[in-house]
Amino acid sequence: MSYLGQQLVNGLTLGGVYALIALGYSLVYGVLQILNFAHGDVYMVGAFLGYFVELALGGPTKSIVPVPIMLFLMFAISMIGTGLLGIVIERFAYRPLRGSSRIAPLISALGVSILLQNAAQLIFSANIRSYDTSSFIPSTLGFSIGDVTIDSVRITVLILAFALMFALSRWVNKTQVGRAMRAIAIDRDAAVMMGIDIDKVIRWTFFVGAALAAAAGVMNGLLLRGVSSGMGFVPGLKGFTAAVIGGIGSIPGAMAGGLLLGVVESLTQGYLSTNFSDFYTFILLIAVMLLRPNGLFGKKAIVKA
Repeated sequence: MSYLGQQLVNGLTLGGVYALIALGYSLVYGVLQILNFAHGDVYMVGAFLGYFVELALGGPTKSIVPVPIMLFLMFAISMIGTGLLGIVIERFAYRPLRGSSRIAPLISALGVSILLQNAAQLIFSANIRSYDTSSFIPSTLGFSIGDVTIDSVRITVLILAFALMFALSRWVNKTQVGRAMRAIAIDRDAAVMMGIDIDKVIRWTFFVGAALAAAAGVMNGLLLRGVSSGMGFVPGLKGFTAAVIGGIGSIPGAMAGGLLLGVVESLTQGYLSTNFSDFYTFILLIAVMLLRPNGLFGKKAIVKA
């Protein structure tokens, strides 16, 4: 039972990261009905921004500010900077293609993905840059429940991931922009007739989605103790899978899909094989699609005549 508990903790931690990435896919799809396949590389850029903020402040052992403030600045600057990148991507890669065929934004997204990957490799090189996690977060923050150990890094990631998911839920349901986003997702034409500024809402959508991906990137950097220019592809694919499992376009679905995917991946790695964990991940996706084609929380699309 202790081994099961440990795998569940690991799965929830990983699932929190997947959920934040999945939310970006679902937010953009809900408003624009497009799949932003550059999202995994946006996540990578966010991870690098966090790393370079840490480097600029002297690192955890020679920091010019207290480590908690450094962590705050790493997340804040990474999220804001990557959020602005999201707005730029929307403006130049997607906005000119509105009203075009469904395939055009997909091709544009793949182009942006390749551009970001190659730019990162050119600027940062292909080498792995290391986070000194042990110096960032005191080990005294960790604790054990029986034989289940929850270390300080996982505690930090879990708290931040669930806090961001809660904050997003409140923002979408309680703010004017969030309600406008929901209105556009339900009926775009009616939202336009009601005077909602579509461009403003879309900009906010890309900003928030990219910012959440950046937070996930920094979290994964802390968990894996490193970042690299090629780190975005697999988590981006897992985030998309989580969004589809939960119901693409559904915010609760993205959260649930990410957590479920993280737990399943951790359990299969712990009890079956680390080499085939991705195989079981996509078996889960196929099973959900067969049983619930619209995902766990998705709704059947209504085609207007």
